[in-house]
Amino acid sequence: MHLEPRPGTAGPSPHLRELKDAVRTLLGLDNDTAVIVRQLTCSEPGCPSLETVVAVVPMEGEAHRWTLHRPADQITENDLRATLLPHRPEQPNGFLGPTL
Repeated sequence: MHLEPRPGTAGPSPHLRELKDAVRTLLGLDNDTAVIVRQLTCSEPGCPSLETVVAVVPMEGEAHRWTLHRPADQITENDLRATLLPHRPEQPNGFLGPTL
């Protein structure tokens, strides 16, 4: 079944897709692990107006989330590396994968 976006909504951003693929590669994730990258409006005082949240949800084990305090279109692979790799989960359930 092919689902079309609702009228008036855009499809997924190509840059968000690139970020998602980069997260998968950086953390060495398999295809059964969900990677979610979303740009959100931040309403907390002192927070930039847009932030990007990265979530990794394995089939088994704990989900993990990281927040980058800038819009998705300003995030590079180096930003992901600096944010995700120092705080990546340890092996047993999965994704202490290769680094680039």
